[in-house]
Amino acid sequence: MTELKISTAAGVFDAIVSGPPEGRPVLLLHGFPQTGLVWRQQIAALAAHGYRVVAHDQRGYSPGARPPAARGLPHRPSRRRRGRVTEEPGWAAFDLVGHDWGGAVAWWTADAHPDRVRTLTVVSTPHPGALATTLRTDQDQRERSRYMIDWRETPATEERMLANDAQELRAFHAGKVPQDSAEAYVRHLSQPGALTAALNWFRAGRPDNAIGVIDVPTVYVWSTEDSAFGPARPSRASATGSRRRRPKR
Repeated sequence: MTELKISTAAGVFDAIVSGPPEGRPVLLLHGFPQTGLVWRQQIAALAAHGYRVVAHDQRGYSPGARPPAARGLPHRPSRRRRGRVTEEPGWAAFDLVGHDWGGAVAWWTADAHPDRVRTLTVVSTPHPGALATTLRTDQDQRERSRYMIDWRETPATEERMLANDAQELRAFHAGKVPQDSAEAYVRHLSQPGALTAALNWFRAGRPDNAIGVIDVPTVYVWSTEDSAFGPARPSRASATGSRRRRPKR
């Protein structure tokens, strides 16, 4: 694995790159509060199978792309924005994988770039249409998603997460990732302004309009032990876009 700086109009993104340059391109999007390093095992496995893999630190996480405020940030990937990260490596099309907040960005990206996203794989985060419906109809999911409201409070959220040697920030990783990885994430987000910038990416990241059916081959992976998303299943009729249909391509 090697490190790469990806320059875009939105800033300079830190990225991890591996695999043969001519390999089939794969873009990995991490969630909160991690970095592209969370994918290191997947990067190694994909590269070993001949894929060209890029896992970049998203907005707020990359020091060269830290929004000072949520206001004014784009609310979803347009047909140009997410493409900028893949233009530097020269990718005309790519497979897209996202987890947590990276999963939400992945859904929106596939909706905005059906001509460039070959396949979509999302871990944990459900289709935004299904989630929106469930938030209206399922009390358990509303309780699980309460943090989405809490995190919009600034600077109270940052102060709370970093208090007592970042105790709350550390709790996100307890028992889930190796200790050295957890410490690396905490150090990264404890840099001045880093946590606020990362949360600003979350705070601003809502689509202007609801997305519909995703027209690329899609795999959704959900764990029964997922604390953020429960097992509620909205009806096919009410959860616009949660169904799948055969891609046109």
